Amino acid sequence: MSLTLAPAPVLANILEAIGHTPLLRLRLRGVPDGVELWGKCEWFNPGGSVKDRTAFSIVVEGERSGALRPGRTIIDSSSGNTAVGLALVGRATGHPVELVMPESVGEERQRLCRAYGAKIVFTDPLLGSDGAIVKVRERVAADPDRYFYADQYRNPANPLAHYRTTGPEIWEQTGGRITHFVAGLGTSGTVVGTARYLRERNPRVRVVAAEPDHGMHGLEGLKHMASAIVPEIYDPRAHDEKISVVTEDAYAVCAEVLGEDGLLVGHSAGAALWAARQVARPLRSGVVVALLPDGGERYLGADGKANSR
Repeated sequence: MSLTLAPAPVLANILEAIGHTPLLRLRLRGVPDGVELWGKCEWFNPGGSVKDRTAFSIVVEGERSGALRPGRTIIDSSSGNTAVGLALVGRATGHPVELVMPESVGEERQRLCRAYGAKIVFTDPLLGSDGAIVKVRERVAADPDRYFYADQYRNPANPLAHYRTTGPEIWEQTGGRITHFVAGLGTSGTVVGTARYLRERNPRVRVVAAEPDHGMHGLEGLKHMASAIVPEIYDPRAHDEKISVVTEDAYAVCAEVLGEDGLLVGHSAGAALWAARQVARPLRSGVVVALLPDGGERYLGADGKANSR
């Protein structure tokens, strides 16, 4: 193995660093030799996750429509990564940010949001992300002129981000050879927007959604749709198949790719990879791309080891 340096981009501002994340070849055990498995490494975004794309799109579209005016505060509920993305984009564009999140959100994300200057409002951790959604809607209803509600669960700018960026990047990076796209279901913006683009290029691309197997799961950022407030942007027609993932199985895949490939990925990435392996196993050939939303450094315990149940 030799070290080859690609030309480094020259950027006018930090927002230009969002997107254009690398595609990495993975070799999980159990994937047939004739199947290519690739991971779309979203922790290369400046805020550390795929949600930078969503946050930037929401702010740009809000400014374009006039809904986000100078002096208004960006507000939204988030279990973590969208919060960081909005805090980053808000600081870079000069908009104040207020974030509503369950008190159980990791200390690392809380510190990042505060470092970017965002105000945090906590909700009951037992109510999860749905409790934060209810709280943020109450605050907006009480003072509508103060806030620009990013509303990642209902805002069409969320899937639009992936239609405009994630889908085209994957298509270009695979040379149009992609046969299967696998991603977790959270707000559903990634699945809906990316699927729309890929199917416009090739209707035969299969889209697979990874979902926690029940409501009381440990996969931060993902939703069990049957037991959650279903995002209005969610379109079940976006995916051809939905695979249920047990929390412990996702954690086990995180440990596997760390040991085999030196990749420290988040638990939702582990869920996508577990589902991608299930997709790949019966195939004789194919190009399977799994969306890896973030890295695992935000999920480490005080002992430096990845959190597990």
